[in-house]
Amino acid sequence: MSSQDSNDPGATLRVDAHQHFWRYRAQDYPWIDERHGALRRDFTPQDLKPLLDQHGIAGCIAVQARHSLDETDTLLALAEQHPWIVGVVGWVDLRAPDLERQLERRAESEKLVGLRHLIQDEPSPSLFMQDPAFARGVRLLQARGLTYDLLIKDADLQAAAGFCQRHDEHPIILDHLGKPDLSQEDPIAWAERIAPLAALPHVSCKLSGLITEADWQQWRPVELLPYFYLALELFGPQRLMFGSDWPVCQVAGTYSDVHRLFESALRELSADEQAAIRGGNAIRLYGLQGNCP
Repeated sequence: MSSQDSNDPGATLRVDAHQHFWRYRAQDYPWIDERHGALRRDFTPQDLKPLLDQHGIAGCIAVQARHSLDETDTLLALAEQHPWIVGVVGWVDLRAPDLERQLERRAESEKLVGLRHLIQDEPSPSLFMQDPAFARGVRLLQARGLTYDLLIKDADLQAAAGFCQRHDEHPIILDHLGKPDLSQEDPIAWAERIAPLAALPHVSCKLSGLITEADWQQWRPVELLPYFYLALELFGPQRLMFGSDWPVCQVAGTYSDVHRLFESALRELSADEQAAIRGGNAIRLYGLQGNCP
């Protein structure tokens, strides 16, 4: 990377804005069922680094995969050990009465750049997003300058738009293009559903997680690229970012498959627009400027 030659580290630095590490224990990851056999093992920084190097990606953001303070602290420790883990999107119970104290305990680490909750797994995601205690936590989070990663499925896009309208004091990042239901909905119908979210200037979106929403064995780029093109039209190149969703992506393809699909969607963009989506936007929106190697 040539950040020494530029005042803007995002000009050249490529960032994988969404991946996971874990020490696998079945009771800790109930969502990893028999269909996810490839995920039933440990995934560590030593596993990911060669993949990043192979694709010219200098840094990554480690994202939580379970509701656990221990996991958040483990990810922060890994980020301190490996400078190329430039940020952590962790988990803290945003409904907790002592939320401020919990955040203060972790504020020493500049690598904590955001929080996430697995809203998609709640019995009623739309009701969860209206919970007053949760709303209080998100307000406190935004006041502290941390991003919020929004993980929902496309059935809850309307409720998500209302949630984001109520919380507009800091960037919110929509994970995995809102997880479109590729078996039930065509790209245009999805675009109409996500447009109210894209209309909110503080909401950005990760171009991630799409191959695992498709048929794991049969997906083809021609079926998925329209979602990328529509996202570019709706959000614009300044509010999109690359995420591999590794290792989850491995149930449907390789890291290279995901990267190739992403890169093919950028071909018609300018060099500056490509650089923004490859890393500059993640650096800006997550406030990673001081964390970049």
